[in-house]
Amino acid sequence: MRAVTWQGKRKVSVDTVPDPVILEPTDAIVRVTSTAICGSDLHLYELLGPFLDQGDILGHESMGVVVEVGSAVTSLKQGDRVVVPFNIACGACFMCVRGLQSQCETTQNHDQGTGAALFGYTKLYGQIPGGQAEYLRVPLADYNTIPVGSELPDERYLFLSDILPTAWQGVQYANVPEGGTLAVMGLGPVGQLVTRVATHLGYDVMAVDPVPERRAMAERHGVETYDLTDQTIAAIRERTMGRGPDSVVDAVGMEAHGNPVAGFAQAAVGLLPDAIARKAMDAAGIDRLAAMHAALDLVRRGGTVSLSGVYSGEADVLPVKSMFDKQVALRMGQCNVKNWIGDLMPLVEDSADPLGLTDLVTHRVPLDEAPEMYEIFQKKHDGCIKVVMTPTGA
Repeated sequence: MRAVTWQGKRKVSVDTVPDPVILEPTDAIVRVTSTAICGSDLHLYELLGPFLDQGDILGHESMGVVVEVGSAVTSLKQGDRVVVPFNIACGACFMCVRGLQSQCETTQNHDQGTGAALFGYTKLYGQIPGGQAEYLRVPLADYNTIPVGSELPDERYLFLSDILPTAWQGVQYANVPEGGTLAVMGLGPVGQLVTRVATHLGYDVMAVDPVPERRAMAERHGVETYDLTDQTIAAIRERTMGRGPDSVVDAVGMEAHGNPVAGFAQAAVGLLPDAIARKAMDAAGIDRLAAMHAALDLVRRGGTVSLSGVYSGEADVLPVKSMFDKQVALRMGQCNVKNWIGDLMPLVEDSADPLGLTDLVTHRVPLDEAPEMYEIFQKKHDGCIKVVMTPTGA
């Protein structure tokens, strides 16, 4: 089959690799019909090379059609159309039954001290082959698939794999009071969906991003936007009676602009031998924290900051004195995808498309164009906000 593989920093290729096979009786094989590039994939493209091997198959936002099931699979059959959540969970352990599928005790990576296994996401999370490929092996397939109907296009369902439940969880974790104000830092794919979810739930939403095309997309959905300037925080404070918004979602993460020292540290770690670089990333604070610091500064006293953007530094410096003085609550974590599907499926299948899912994808390309699209997406060229790829023959 053809698959997108990691080859080095800022280098991916589309190669012919062995087809996946059933390894456990609980596995299924899915023929991928749509797969997306996630902002989190850019962390692999740029920063997390020490935790990857050349040839690793990338991708964790996928959906398709079941073509084979293991002997112990009971709820799936050949021909079923499914979305595949990015985290791999059992559905029955202590964590899963509490809605914390990203911490599943069955698939936790104890050797790395991390949570549940993830598709296509480094040695930190199990080094499971990902879904930017023609076929995908799905472990524990009865639980790690989301059956969907046959009438709506893939793009109405595909984002249930990651970014839509991630956005929903980000808003839920933000703990916005009824009719309250929410600021969103970053208008990439997750930030776009955060603003739409929050607007749908009746909140007063503002968003910050330096890219005009991203602001324009959010404005089409009724969101008040701000460029990223030295006056932005003051402007939003003034907009919120001088206090700041009730809640802030950081949808940017560790590659935020605005910290050249951290940017240099990230680049330097990438030049180290892998074993040394892994230790450095495990022990050092190397994240660009501009978005998080802005969120903590902006939120009103007694408010909540919710982190949806991914961070990887283990010794990042936070303004704890100010956080304590302002009585700020901080909530974060990998999305627990299956926990939110019951809330989201009615919205996804609503004929009115209340979350505007048909207005998110800016680039639809064949899988073989992945190398070019990774570069375009990372550099924010060509108005690129969300890339969906179609494997040959899908």
